[in-house]
Amino acid sequence: MKPQRLPLPPVPAAALLLLPLALLAALFLVVYPNEFALQASLAGAAACGDHQGGGGVQAAPEFRLLIGVLTLPARYERRHLLRMVYALQQPAVASRARVDVRFVFCRVGSPEDRVLVSLEAMAYGDVVELDCPENMDNGKTHAYFSSVPRLFGGGEAAYDFVMKADDDTFFRLPELAESLSRAPRRDLYYGCMVPCDYVRGSNEYMSGMGYLLSWDLVEWIVAAAAEIEGRTGGPEDRTLYSWLRRGGRGRNRVDVKPAMYDFPGRHPCSHEFIPDTIAVHQLKDNRRWARTLQYFNFTAALKPFYPVI
Repeated sequence: MKPQRLPLPPVPAAALLLLPLALLAALFLVVYPNEFALQASLAGAAACGDHQGGGGVQAAPEFRLLIGVLTLPARYERRHLLRMVYALQQPAVASRARVDVRFVFCRVGSPEDRVLVSLEAMAYGDVVELDCPENMDNGKTHAYFSSVPRLFGGGEAAYDFVMKADDDTFFRLPELAESLSRAPRRDLYYGCMVPCDYVRGSNEYMSGMGYLLSWDLVEWIVAAAAEIEGRTGGPEDRTLYSWLRRGGRGRNRVDVKPAMYDFPGRHPCSHEFIPDTIAVHQLKDNRRWARTLQYFNFTAALKPFYPVI
């Protein structure tokens, strides 16, 4: 007696309709890569950073912080490392603060980067492509801050604080959250004040390793576009301070030095690791990252899933 074959379950009509759409989307990405609007998946990406969890009523966080890491399109390995470093810290700050991390660069020029960054945007929803030529000190920081209200604001304050950070800076989110919980919520200019190697004078500004503005100052940068125009070139940290100084803004200056510093070495802003560190800068290679993360016992809770010989 021959075994009877069970009839195959019918393919849902919806699946048959979605298949050609999926193939068309893949074809569009390959054939028309420049039409893939990264900003479209980013403007609403704040929802991807909602760390309040699933069901149940959650208490509102004390504050909301956007960390914009200024980087370059081709630095895939660095972004991957930073995603892990910040994601692992989120549970320790979720009850106090909402912290969203976005990776920011200007227009993607390379066809190869265009395809790979598009996939990255689809997978993570945390990259922001600005409408500017890629640069370090010729307007990129201004393009970032002036785009934040449009991308994330929606007519209201999406965040209490907005930070610009380098991609070679490691922030300890619990320590940063503790510090910000005591900071003013308006007219705030926060970071590591430099110069570090001589007595402070009138030319004081927050180091570009990572500085933070309150939301009202970000909105002011947008409103003061006519006054700032033509003044976006030069070292970006000093340039931003010049806007604040000319506009009489950023009077609530919070200098957290020595808790923010450069990797131990000979730089004027460097010193040995300290327990109450908020940020370490100048992590230019994996050796420095490993040494820094090891000092702060970043993997102390790791339980090996393989035999240790």
